[in-house]
Amino acid sequence: MASKFIIRRLVIVSLAFSLALPATLGGIECENLKDETCSFAVSSSSKRCVLEKHVKRTGEEAYTCKTSEIEADKLKDHIESDECIKACDLDRKSLGISSDSLLESHFTEKLCSPQCYKSCPNIVDLYFNLAAGEGVFLPKLCEVGGVNARRGMAELKSSGIVAPGPVYPPVELTASPPQPCCSGDLPVAAPYYPPY
Repeated sequence: MASKFIIRRLVIVSLAFSLALPATLGGIECENLKDETCSFAVSSSSKRCVLEKHVKRTGEEAYTCKTSEIEADKLKDHIESDECIKACDLDRKSLGISSDSLLESHFTEKLCSPQCYKSCPNIVDLYFNLAAGEGVFLPKLCEVGGVNARRGMAELKSSGIVAPGPVYPPVELTASPPQPCCSGDLPVAAPYYPPY
């Protein structure tokens, strides 16, 4: 009787080990993740995984885990813990990656809480980069407080406390205005540099 119990336990342990082994040897590929582990995961190539919804030919909705172009900073082969999902008030069924949630005061309060901000570096890195893409420095947004996130983001943008943006080549200033280039009277257009 005891030997059957030991054999069953060995089979269960070896089965569990064999299921975990491919993920550790080959690394995480987003396309191989299930819906329950996709959102907020990072692949072995440091690319973030995103959950996408599509409609099957039958009209039924289905979800697929895809590799995004967004890269995680110094992180790879990571599936976010349930504790961090809960502490940061996130949802495993989140579709895509967006900075829109930073405008919601309830979410910003949770993100900036010590349970999330100090314990979940993967999530903080993601939202730090999303905030920077909007021209906002996440630590300053947390300092302002999540009570009115929209107003806080607007104030940070207008106060000049923004995350560094892309650097564009300097505009060459001339002493005299540019002269028309052609036989017509059309002036030369000033060079266009996209806003930050």
